[in-house]
Amino acid sequence: MTIATATTPAARPTTRGRAATVRRPPAVVALIAALLGFTVITIDVSAVNIALPGIQESLHGGMTGVQWVVDAYTLMFAGLMLSAGALADRAGARRAYAWGVGLFTLASLACALAPGIGALIAARLLQGGAAAVVMPASLSLIRQAYEDARHRARAIALWTVGGSVAMAAGPVLGGVLTETVGWRAVFFLNLPVGAAILLLLVRVAPSPRRPAPLDVPGQITAVLALAGLAFAVIEGGHAGWTSVPVLGSLVVSVAAAVGFWLAEKHHRAPMVPLEMLRGRIVSVSLAVGFAVNLAFYGLVFLLGLYLQQARGMSALTAGLVFVPLAAIITTTNLVSPRMAERIGRRPVIVIGQLVLALAMFVLLPLDAGTPLWLVIVLLVPTGLGGAFAVPALTAMLMDAVPGPRAGTASGLLNALRQTGGALAVALFGALVSDGPAASFSLSGMRVSLVVAGALLCATALLAGLLLPRGPVGAGRAVPRAPENRRRLPS
Repeated sequence: MTIATATTPAARPTTRGRAATVRRPPAVVALIAALLGFTVITIDVSAVNIALPGIQESLHGGMTGVQWVVDAYTLMFAGLMLSAGALADRAGARRAYAWGVGLFTLASLACALAPGIGALIAARLLQGGAAAVVMPASLSLIRQAYEDARHRARAIALWTVGGSVAMAAGPVLGGVLTETVGWRAVFFLNLPVGAAILLLLVRVAPSPRRPAPLDVPGQITAVLALAGLAFAVIEGGHAGWTSVPVLGSLVVSVAAAVGFWLAEKHHRAPMVPLEMLRGRIVSVSLAVGFAVNLAFYGLVFLLGLYLQQARGMSALTAGLVFVPLAAIITTTNLVSPRMAERIGRRPVIVIGQLVLALAMFVLLPLDAGTPLWLVIVLLVPTGLGGAFAVPALTAMLMDAVPGPRAGTASGLLNALRQTGGALAVALFGALVSDGPAASFSLSGMRVSLVVAGALLCATALLAGLLLPRGPVGAGRAVPRAPENRRRLPS
């Protein structure tokens, strides 16, 4: 961009090839670095799900303990991502990304060396906080590297492929490592990947910075609201929904949510400008992202327990069940952007949610005696649905906000997505934990699937009614919702 701008008109024909040569590698390197980071932080969600029985046996944690191993990560991921998105805008995407990757790598080492369940949960809190910085900063790197809307949409699709494949392949990797080396290897694997990302960032151009004060009141109230809600859901299934700790945490969550709204309304530099939420594209994207992650993360969590506790499979065998799912997700992620270009993003987003809802309902007949080949076949709609919707959803949101707000918008979307995943683990874990022995409840799994499917149907209807029509393309899809640009401060 700099070379092309500085070149005189007369000189452009002779330097065009050189400018393209200079500009292209940084964009590709930024995409690879962003893809690796998104992949590794996502693997630490799904791979750990398969490792949970091994962690429970090794560190002597009950169902509540292993739920917190997952939710400690996703809660900090969601709660801090709101400020982390603003941090990516203020400090610059490359710098924020380097900070997040470095901290994530150190936290992964602490997880791998954890001597007990409490230490592991503490390390997972730190790891989730670092992942919160990595996620929006990685998407900001892509947003800044690819200015053309069509090229950016395809780059975002590749970025999404990394996360989706990691989510589906994570159980396979987690099963292989847990069975052959031990669950600690799941965390040790992050160390060389983190080092590789930091080396790649050396070749990425510095990102622009937008100085502004941090929104401390908003951050504190956001974390309290999410943590209070998750604690109530997790503990409600064990201590009772009317117990004092559960009711108290619900009160804290509601009060913190009100405090968050007031803080954002009056702060001169809020981490989530309330004007951003008034645009239809932004608000609907958040609702859809929440529902898709609740269903997908929740299903991966349920299946990991179902395969090992209800069917008695080893971690390795249970992980291998997810191999076809990973392949379907990879293929569908690559097809989704092309379909969005041909028929528009709205149909792709709606169809993806409906297919994912169908996936929830077709899994209802599962029991301990269901043939394994049938289980694998019934997982096909799961791979198709979420992978079809998410690339188009992310690209639509990125096109609906100005560049300086890309990190904030990315943080907001992924905060809602991770909140959906965290609440799915909390709620579904409580539903499938049957009695004092915490044995796996098939009826609880079916209730969880119905809840996820119904929510997806509702958000599919919302997307169909409110998202703009039209195919993807510069100057065509975005102008149909101009309110998203006019109302957003840059």
